[in-house]
Amino acid sequence: QVQLVESGGGLVQPGGSLRLSCEASGRTISVYVMGWYRQAPGKQRESVARITSRGSTTYADSVKGRFTISRDNAKNTVYLQMNSLKPEDTAVYYCNFPNSPTPWGQGTQVTVSS
Repeated sequence: QVQLVESGGGLVQPGGSLRLSCEASGRTISVYVMGWYRQAPGKQRESVARITSRGSTTYADSVKGRFTISRDNAKNTVYLQMNSLKPEDTAVYYCNFPNSPTPWGQGTQVTVSS
């Protein structure tokens, strides 16, 4: 069974940075597109960033230039470096396989507030 475990969230002031990690088990991520998603209170889950097996990346307009997705296939882990954080980035962040979805993990809470 595939499991996704997200970590690295926390409380940060506007303008701060966080690095999220997503470790997968039960499936080797190296051949898959991986994605980060977020869900803010009262809103639908949205796609934030994706990375292909070859390392090509795409981002939501709202995070472009501030967030960077990367992957370490040897560690079966995907990362999301978040810089210049804004209050509107507050959400629970999740990872998944966009083209072959698995059950969602517990996510990691990111709160941007002064």
